[in-house]
Amino acid sequence: MKTTSVDTKKCDYCSGTGYFQLLLGGSETCTCCAGSGKKQEKY
Repeated sequence: MKTTSVDTKKCDYCSGTGYFQLLLGGSETCTCCAGSGKKQEKY
């Protein structure tokens, strides 16, 4: 049985991590996927 991963694609902006590494240290939640790391569908 083949499963499709249409709704589990990685977020293009944070590469699926859910956050950005900041240059000065620390991290910031990705605003595009709200930290989920998955690509959000636009409505």
